[in-house]
Amino acid sequence: MMNIHRKFAVATLLAATSLLSACGSTTTTTAVPAYSQVSNNYGVVDSIQIVQVQTERRGPGAGAVVGGIVGGILGHQVGSGTGNTAATVAGAVGGAVVGNRVEQNNNPPQARDMYQITVRMDNGSYQTITQDTIADLRIGSRVYVENNRVSRL
Repeated sequence: MMNIHRKFAVATLLAATSLLSACGSTTTTTAVPAYSQVSNNYGVVDSIQIVQVQTERRGPGAGAVVGGIVGGILGHQVGSGTGNTAATVAGAVGGAVVGNRVEQNNNPPQARDMYQITVRMDNGSYQTITQDTIADLRIGSRVYVENNRVSRL
């Protein structure tokens, strides 16, 4: 009878040890900040420089319209019949070209200050982005690059 109790006690002890060892798992979970994810979009600001960028000229505007009207009126004064139609069309086209040129000369493109930001990406590469504001970016700031914009994390 003692042998049965002893086997029962050993079996109970083994079962208890198994259950308790399962409770004491050594697996640990640590929270990983979102910015430390492996991605080609994260990096650190390496340099910030102010650069001047020329504003784009707009397409033909009021100068071309006014020039086309004046040229068409002047061209209509020449000739008669089909010659008159050709002169009107040529006058309108020529007037639009001259009017557009005059407008462009009177409104030259302007230069404006922009920020050229060089970012050392987590993968070791460098990206240079030019944007109009830097908000709270500083050299050494941890940043995210998306859609050709640099944002601080």
